Amino acid sequence: MAPPAAPPVAGPFAAPVPGPEQPPAPPAVPEQPPAPTVVKDRRVLRAVLRWTAAVVVCAAVGTGAAYKITQMDRTDVPGLATRSDGRWDYPLLTRPPLPSGSPAPFAESNPAGAHYADLRALLLPAPKGAKEDKALRGADGWLDTGDFLAEYADESDRDAFRQKLVDDGLRHIAARGWTTGDGTRTRIYLLQFDTAAVVDADLMSALFPYSSPVYPLRGAETAESDEDFPAEIRVSGIDHSVYVEPAPYGDEQDREAYLGAGDVCAVIVQSRKGGAPAVPFQQTVALQSELLG
Repeated sequence: MAPPAAPPVAGPFAAPVPGPEQPPAPPAVPEQPPAPTVVKDRRVLRAVLRWTAAVVVCAAVGTGAAYKITQMDRTDVPGLATRSDGRWDYPLLTRPPLPSGSPAPFAESNPAGAHYADLRALLLPAPKGAKEDKALRGADGWLDTGDFLAEYADESDRDAFRQKLVDDGLRHIAARGWTTGDGTRTRIYLLQFDTAAVVDADLMSALFPYSSPVYPLRGAETAESDEDFPAEIRVSGIDHSVYVEPAPYGDEQDREAYLGAGDVCAVIVQSRKGGAPAVPFQQTVALQSELLG
């Protein structure tokens, strides 16, 4: 809520000066100052209450960084409040510590955009009450490339995508998935390469352009740009390609996002029978973006 506007300065109007042959005029009665008004910009209020990025502050402490919540009521903190708008209750997020002497991914001293923190620790945790998909943990937290490619529908697409990942020097994949009580299934994959240039040119620009992804997901033959994804929750410095499966769709609807964050390409997929809700998808994309930023 915007702060109350300062009340107008209260003061009496000047009384007229009496002429030589006129009796003095009675003193003017000061006008009652108007009551202070409160400016209520409801759109700003809704944005503050709705989006996680507005209430989470990233601060570097030693070699680590944490999201600190300052001057907020619990009901203002996305993920912690009990709301009716469909947001999930995520735990407090903390970035893993960087190795001693290593720069942050978007530091000027890090032109490669390298994430030196453990990639597995940069995965968004499951929200409260969700059932985690243990199969996505992989061996020692690293997922096999074939398990990731199983998200895509066509075998020839999977083969082509696999070869591109090999050519681009894919180092490893960290993944996490869960299912919430309403049946929404979430899968997050973090693919790490040698440099940000590979992610930007060979993946984000070539495979995930604005209109639709090159490789369709299994069960989603078509996907188009999600025009309703709010610009204000996009994290600065991270490329976003966000898609939604348009109606009519089959039993499930899919939403998908591809994030270019330095040397990491994040793939986020949410599916739900009867329609995948927009709010938890937007919340998930925003929070994963913050962890990678």
